Parts: sequence; C-alpha cells; structure tokens
Amino acid sequence: MDASARKARHAGFMTDTTQPAADTTAQTSGPRIVVGVDGSDPSLDALRQAAKYAPLLGASIEAVTTWSYPVSVGPYAMGDGPTFEDLAKETLEHSIADAYGADVPSNLSSLVAFGHPAQVLIERSEGAELLVLGSRGRGGFAGLLLGSVSSECASHAKCPVLIVR
Repeated sequence: MDASARKARHAGFMTDTTQPAADTTAQTSGPRIVVGVDGSDPSLDALRQAAKYAPLLGASIEAVTTWSYPVSVGPYAMGDGPTFEDLAKETLEHSIADAYGADVPSNLSSLVAFGHPAQVLIERSEGAELLVLGSRGRGGFAGLLLGSVSSECASHAKCPVLIVR
C-alpha cells in the first residue's frame, strides 16, 4: 500500500493511519473492569474505585490510556526526544503508582492505545463488566461538570459506566 493510500481524512485534517496501534479488539479472558486513565486526579480516583469493585465482581482491572499526534505537530515533525506514545506510557505508569503506591492490584493490566480516548474506551468496554472514568480529565473547560470523554462513554459504552467525582 502506498503512502497516499495510508492517509485518511478526518475532521478536515490528515491523519497518518500507519501508526502501529494497540489491538483494541482483543479482550482478556474472564470478567474485567476497564479504567480510563489520563493522569488527572479524577482518573486516579477511578483507578482506586476500580480496585474496590474488582473483588466484588471477580474481575481484573484494565487501565487504559491513549495517545495521538497533536494537530499542530503531526507524525512527521518528531524530534529526538520521547515519542507521544512514550509520554503516554509514562503517564500511565505514574498514574498507577500514584493511585496505588506499593499496593498495586495483582490483577491489574495496562494498555496504551493510539486513538481518540472515547473511541478506544468504548471499544474496550465490549465484554467488560464495568467502565470506570473520572468525571473530568485534562481538558480545558474546568467549569464543566462532566468531561467530553466521560459524557461520550456514558452514552455509547457497551457496559455499565461508573463516573467518579
């Protein structure tokens, strides 16, 4: 497939679809709770709540964070520093450490996926017992009671959704 065929027009911007993305269709065996993590305080609270519900549901915990290229940068303007994927992995690792300290649940797995947060979380919610999200992420509209990702997931997830405030 040539480079032009690997481009897709999305929302008026060119997006490189050749970026290796995590397999967001593969599901772990057994019951699981999916948690959206972006490093914000509400997402840390969501991780903690998932750890409380997991034993009740006999479920594992899947911490998910996503990354994409900022519109102003694009995939071709990368320098020698860490990649956006590396930064997302670091955010997820720090969030897990901040939420649990030395008591990280043994049934916790993590996933860093390329894509829009709501879309990835909705896909991951397929077959899950519960999707747990913070009420607000790192978006710029602090006055809103519910963030856009939480709102979209609450409307479209394929399992029950718990929004932590």
